[in-house]
Amino acid sequence: MRSVALSIVALAASSALAQAEDAKPTFTPTEIKAPFIEQFTDDWQDRWTPSEATKKTPVGGETFSYVGEWKVEEPLIQSIDGDLGLVAKSKAAHHAISAPFAKPVNFKDKPLVVQYEVKYQKGGNCGGGYLKLLEDGFQTSGKEFSDTTPWVVMFGPDMTCPGTKIHFIFRHQNPKSGEFEEKHLKAAPKPTIEKLTGLYTLIVNPDNTYEVLVNGESLSSGSLLEDFDPPVNPDAEIDDPEDSKPATWVDIKKIADPHATKPDDWDEDAPYEIVDVDAEKPEGWLDNEPLVIPDPDAEKPEEWDDEEDGDWIAPTVTNPTCVAAPGCGEWKAPMKANPEYKGKWYAPQIDNPAYIGPWAPRKIANPHFFEDLNPIKSLSKIGGVGIELWTMTEDILFDNIYVGHSIDDAKALAAESYDIKKEAEKNQKEQEADDEDDDEEKETFAEDPIGFIRSRILNFIDLLRLDPMLAFKSQPETGVALVTALLTLFGMFGVVTGIVGSQEKPVTKSTKKTDAPASDSKKAAAPAGDEKTEKDEGLKKRSGK
Repeated sequence: MRSVALSIVALAASSALAQAEDAKPTFTPTEIKAPFIEQFTDDWQDRWTPSEATKKTPVGGETFSYVGEWKVEEPLIQSIDGDLGLVAKSKAAHHAISAPFAKPVNFKDKPLVVQYEVKYQKGGNCGGGYLKLLEDGFQTSGKEFSDTTPWVVMFGPDMTCPGTKIHFIFRHQNPKSGEFEEKHLKAAPKPTIEKLTGLYTLIVNPDNTYEVLVNGESLSSGSLLEDFDPPVNPDAEIDDPEDSKPATWVDIKKIADPHATKPDDWDEDAPYEIVDVDAEKPEGWLDNEPLVIPDPDAEKPEEWDDEEDGDWIAPTVTNPTCVAAPGCGEWKAPMKANPEYKGKWYAPQIDNPAYIGPWAPRKIANPHFFEDLNPIKSLSKIGGVGIELWTMTEDILFDNIYVGHSIDDAKALAAESYDIKKEAEKNQKEQEADDEDDDEEKETFAEDPIGFIRSRILNFIDLLRLDPMLAFKSQPETGVALVTALLTLFGMFGVVTGIVGSQEKPVTKSTKKTDAPASDSKKAAAPAGDEKTEKDEGLKKRSGK
């Protein structure tokens, strides 16, 4: 009876339980405004252009440099219904794609805020996930976007082989030579990258300070003038390339003592080890037994030809007689450390009386010296964003790209998307860990709906006996569905009881005028019985599915 009752409850609860588990937020385009926001809506191809750049082949022809395929599609694991992302689909391939801004972004007097999501959906160990903020002027050459396209800032994760780091590089122009030089963040953060959505944020302020955040947590901050290699400003003085160390300069600090002599009792020829003369052969040692013997079970192959292949020799195996013995074959005393061993003699080291110190060339004024104390002002305007990378990992997903000036807007955009994904992926990861720890194989809802729901209910009831609060906290959807189902059953029971009671009510004889209504009353009761039958049949049909 208990099993039947649970099956009925499971059927009544299945709809509510499935809805509770499948409920997901629906994607709604953000209303946040910025110089550039990309959520890869249906019109994404109006903005993004895959690269068609080519390179020379060894035979003089041309071939496409970027053969990696791009698609806008749902994530492999969907957290928000209708949410799409840009996916680098190809493994072991170069990918390149870019999108221009409606207007160039100038961040000389406003903060530059760059934020986006990237997800290594299939993990991997090698794959770029960084963005390039392209120099103003590239907008007319989207199809020619390549690794040689000038950029201003490069930012984002890079799973290198081995190791992982977050790039933050900016291109600074030498005011004297006019040449551009890449400045790399010296202490690049090294986050752990999993198969989860990662949120990467870069803030560059007009006062030449910066901050790098991952998933909302600050991992690095500092100054453009102090934390990059090579530094923005060269040294005022440099080593004189014409200077050289004098031949008489002594920079050897220690020398062998010329007055030291080898002691008379120092024997350089004494061996490191000698035979242990005190050792004795273990009792039971089998001197006449070999360690290995021909395999008695081996047989010469039928195709073996002694004339062509030579004499057949059986393979050897360990002598079974030696397994239980302390040893077999000729016994030899073991070696031991020689107490008289001293090795080669060397004279002790003393301070060199001729030592002058380390030599260094003299300094001269740097002819290429300049001083740019406000490099943020000299950086070029940004005309668009590009993704140009090599990856051994396929299905890297990019989404919710923000390029603007407002830290608050970037946080608000993250709250609309990343925060939801983070919570959903966290719950999923915990569920996967629970499933791995579970020794019993659980049947899925698709394979056995009744068994699945029954298992959830029994588990909930067991928890309810131990701790009601814990039961509702750990399985709130099961609790709600179960309570709803029980209330439904009680309601159905009340209806059925009322119908049965009305049918069993005794009818007393009366006048013909009274008999007529009684007859009508019975006819009216029939549909109630029919209704009950239809409900029972419906219940049987659902239990049979």
